[in-house]
Amino acid sequence: MDWELWQRSWDQQQSFYLPEREERFRVMIDVVEAAVGPTPHVLDLAAGTGTITRRLFTRLPRARSVAVDIDPTMMAIARGSFEGDARITFVTADLAAPGWMEGLPDQPFDAVLTATSTHWLKAEPLTRLYADLAKVVRPGGVFVNADHMPDPDTPVLNAIDEAVQDNHRERVCAMGALDWEQWWEEVALDPGLTEEHAGSRAIFDQHSGGEEHPAEWHCLRLREAGFLEAGVAWRSINDAMVVAIR
Repeated sequence: MDWELWQRSWDQQQSFYLPEREERFRVMIDVVEAAVGPTPHVLDLAAGTGTITRRLFTRLPRARSVAVDIDPTMMAIARGSFEGDARITFVTADLAAPGWMEGLPDQPFDAVLTATSTHWLKAEPLTRLYADLAKVVRPGGVFVNADHMPDPDTPVLNAIDEAVQDNHRERVCAMGALDWEQWWEEVALDPGLTEEHAGSRAIFDQHSGGEEHPAEWHCLRLREAGFLEAGVAWRSINDAMVVAIR
């Protein structure tokens, strides 16, 4: 199996929706290095194919990562890509389930990092997740969450941003980029991922939908959960990166 090909395909598909994606990752790792140093012990939350950890190891090769996800296709690609790399440990867990962090090794963590994930959760399980994270981040450690965080008080700006994104998607689509559904159609055609794809579809079919919240909502919930400070480290119009200090 060519795992690197799947990684490149995933990156291309995600950049279809977020042209600033690599800049966002750069800022995320800048924050980690500045906050906790060059050898962080990191929890990669909703790790997917290991996108964050791949960039973390490139920038900070002495970092260690625990990658958590529930999607079997994502985890298969991540495990295949990192095969033989002792710096990473994989954990399968449902972040919406109470007690999900009980199987995490080597707590506490210097940093917890996640991207394009929390909008999959509704407010109640996300609030509970933030309380859980306050227990696994060491004092002085950081939580960094980059996601779609539109502000309902700026409808005109939101519409402008959507138009910009539509134009971007038209351009990259003409260059052969796949969207979300097309990417999963490619997964379904790979005989090496048949079992994993079936498991992923079962998860998607049971998913009842998540919720999007503005950055200020996330900051408030994180402070209520026990983080000392929370603020925005990066943003476009509708995407933002919230950083919380434990």
